[in-house]
Amino acid sequence: MQLPIKSLSNILFLDIETVSSQSALSLLDKSYQKHWHNKANYIRRYQSNASSEDAQLYEEKAAIFAEFGKVICISVGYFKTNNGTIDCFRSRSFVHAQEAPLLQEFAHFLNLHFGHPGKHVLVGHNIREFDVPFICRRMLSNNLVLPRILALANKRPWQIKHIVDTMDLWRFGDYKHYVSLDLLAHIMAIPSPKEDLAGDQVGEVYWKENDIERISKYCEKDVFATALVYLKLNSFQLGESIVHKSSELQRL
Repeated sequence: MQLPIKSLSNILFLDIETVSSQSALSLLDKSYQKHWHNKANYIRRYQSNASSEDAQLYEEKAAIFAEFGKVICISVGYFKTNNGTIDCFRSRSFVHAQEAPLLQEFAHFLNLHFGHPGKHVLVGHNIREFDVPFICRRMLSNNLVLPRILALANKRPWQIKHIVDTMDLWRFGDYKHYVSLDLLAHIMAIPSPKEDLAGDQVGEVYWKENDIERISKYCEKDVFATALVYLKLNSFQLGESIVHKSSELQRL
């Protein structure tokens, strides 16, 4: 069954980029370093990481743990529709030198435009296991109030139907199956969002090149690819190419 065009206006597609909280393990205070040592011991249980030192693992892995990483970019997008057709796909990014103002502005945006769980839907790739939990944990770590649509603690699966994961849609009940967004886009003949950058390069671009604009463009490409994948997963036949319009990056 094809997805109704009308419903697209209530969907916000999102993706985040994260890095380690500091550029190197040695910059953490001693207590924090001890906590990372415990985490590193856990990571070293896997053979591929068995010989890695704490500092190397911090550089490679800290960004995926909300307790040791931070959000540096949140990109969102939505379909602009008119009279039953898609006009274009619009995207924008939230970036800031400090994490707390970035998250605060994003929370304000959600509350203002996508604040009702019964009406609005958040869509992303691996959003349920990574993006949304990471955002929520970092908001609480920064003493911020969670927006209503992200108030998910103690909720049952049927109470969070407004959080839709394209990875889950592709699993078709096979919950052990993992597929990257890049591979899924390739299967569906959607242009790769990873042409300029890949996820494991974000930390280096951030810490060594300080190029947040490049990161935000990469993140917005992920959002657009996710949106197109979502349409195809809902049997929407993509006719003419959908125009992607990105707002000019504004540092908050």
